[in-house]
Amino acid sequence: MIDKIAASIDGALQDVPHGATVMIGGFGTAGIPNELIEGLIRQGARDLTIVNNNAGNGDHGLAALLKTGRVRKIICSFPRQVDSHVFDELYRSGKLELELVPQGNLAERIRAAGAGIGAFFCPTAFGTELAKGKETREIGGRQYVLEYPIHAELALIKAEAGDRWGNLVYRMSARNFGPVMATAAKKTVATVHHIAELGELDPEAIVTPGIYVDKIVKIERVATRAGGFRKAA
Repeated sequence: MIDKIAASIDGALQDVPHGATVMIGGFGTAGIPNELIEGLIRQGARDLTIVNNNAGNGDHGLAALLKTGRVRKIICSFPRQVDSHVFDELYRSGKLELELVPQGNLAERIRAAGAGIGAFFCPTAFGTELAKGKETREIGGRQYVLEYPIHAELALIKAEAGDRWGNLVYRMSARNFGPVMATAAKKTVATVHHIAELGELDPEAIVTPGIYVDKIVKIERVATRAGGFRKAA
């Protein structure tokens, strides 16, 4: 019997190796799997490479993970915003390496990993510092930059609901990077607010098929730091 429901976050994350590349879903504070990030902090893996849309907000979530000093490198599109002081301090002091990737390129590099694509040409970043040292090619009269996929040992994502086979559906904009990250990692762990019975989820509405998911953990619905739900529901 296939049953991917984990009893706890700590149990689902117990085998994360040092030096792992970890993809973390979310866009700003929408869809950030904070409970899984907290579990990763407790687990203790170090020398990590983190792939995320940004580099953390305030002192919680991804910023809290960066603050532990166990992240060696971050690959993201928007490292700086008004409350990115944790990233700012680490980067300016040389304690954190940054690979800046345009957002569309980031999504496509992750998707390419999941699709088995070895590399692809993209016009974004041509003629800028971000293309420095990369192969370029003219195709159809336009200049392109060669980009490589981003693979990961682990993806941490937040979904709305899932069943014991690991099939997932998302809530509105919280969907963002979760689906492509699930395909690009060797192991995917997802939190859900509802565990559905088999057959309860409409097959046409399933965004991430269970084949891409290894563990799901049920969590309570709580308020986010930037708004959203105000109490448990």
